[in-house]
Amino acid sequence: MKQNFSMPEIIPSHTTTERATDAPPAAGEASGSTPVEEQAAGLDERMMLALQAASDKKAIDLVALNLRDIASFTDYFLLASGANARQVQAIADEIVERLKRRGTPAARVEGYNGAEWILIDYGDFVVHIFEQKARRFYDLERLWRDARRVQLPPELASEHAPDDAH
Repeated sequence: MKQNFSMPEIIPSHTTTERATDAPPAAGEASGSTPVEEQAAGLDERMMLALQAASDKKAIDLVALNLRDIASFTDYFLLASGANARQVQAIADEIVERLKRRGTPAARVEGYNGAEWILIDYGDFVVHIFEQKARRFYDLERLWRDARRVQLPPELASEHAPDDAH
């Protein structure tokens, strides 16, 4: 059965993640292909607020990726999943509302009506909220595998395990 997911307008090019084979590893990255985790201290208050808002709406599998060394259009991706379209929209609504109340309106929101993949652009970070099947399909963690994964505080760790059923 063919998956039919709508794609937000801002999609990273896979060529952005390619490195020359003779280039030295980026700061904080091991010489192998697996990036080294960094502490959440690198995340600013707005990003932590977005992650907390997602967690409060029971987002599944919160992930922060540091793209500073490999992308020029943003510094971080924040990834989250919801069990269904309604939860995906609720997570997006909570993030947008909390950041707006703190004086940080979203520059752009894409994919809200379809709710398979909602992208919220804040300039120096981009929030991606997926329905679980769409997250597996697009697999941004694999696409951006050269990004350093940020170790999130335990209170933001998902209490719900992602659904591995395909």
